[in-house]
Amino acid sequence: MHDWSAQPETSFQAGGACLRVVAGGGWRCDTVVDAATVALLDTFLPLVASCRPWTVAQIGQSLDGRIATQSGASHYINGIEARTHLHRLRAVADAVVVGVGTLNADDPLLTVRHVSGPQPLRVVLDPSGRAAPQARMFADGSGACLLIRGEGAGEVRAEGQVRTLRLPTREGRFAPAEVVQALHAEGCRRVLVEGGGLTVSGFLEAGVLDRLHVLVAPMLIGSGRPGLSLPVIDTLEGALRPRCRYFACGDDVLFDLDFGDEGGI
Repeated sequence: MHDWSAQPETSFQAGGACLRVVAGGGWRCDTVVDAATVALLDTFLPLVASCRPWTVAQIGQSLDGRIATQSGASHYINGIEARTHLHRLRAVADAVVVGVGTLNADDPLLTVRHVSGPQPLRVVLDPSGRAAPQARMFADGSGACLLIRGEGAGEVRAEGQVRTLRLPTREGRFAPAEVVQALHAEGCRRVLVEGGGLTVSGFLEAGVLDRLHVLVAPMLIGSGRPGLSLPVIDTLEGALRPRCRYFACGDDVLFDLDFGDEGGI
């Protein structure tokens, strides 16, 4: 039994087993479940069973906290199991968000390819109008794209159909809380912030994340681009200490950090 509480439950039948899930993601099964399945259920049921909106960020890094080399090479720090985990997160999210730096550097598709599931709305934060118009996601036809631009930035002349939403900027940046509110207004209640490091750090610093998934690869890069960059603190009393669970994810380790005020989403 896992985080079980006396709440209304929903039952599912799979492979002859009965899985009972309560609001918030607690669950129990009437048969023995192997460790890998337990980890999968413990990680994702709090997301899919929640009735509340949530914002989750994901970042993949080396043991020494690097997400890329100094030149920007990052394919691939994490293994295929970690990338599959990321695609599962995309599949349970309504929207996946990246910054314009990630769009221009990596040219990602942000689609669900390694698992079965619906495609999320693909969102690019572009406060100053730097998005490359030839980006693959704008023209691949795999799903809707939303470009959030500053009120003074020009229109993008992309190859495909891209919808634009305007938000105010402060010192050249969007307020993460206003981004989340705007996506909620678009009907996107489950938001995945995927990258890059500066974007994830901004959402974390703003206190709008319910969870942060950090996938750590057994690799030492020794230099390069850091994953998280937060304001300087003088003592460890100022460090963030979220509730934490960890799971094996192939050769990587997934740290599931819970920033929810009530002990969970």
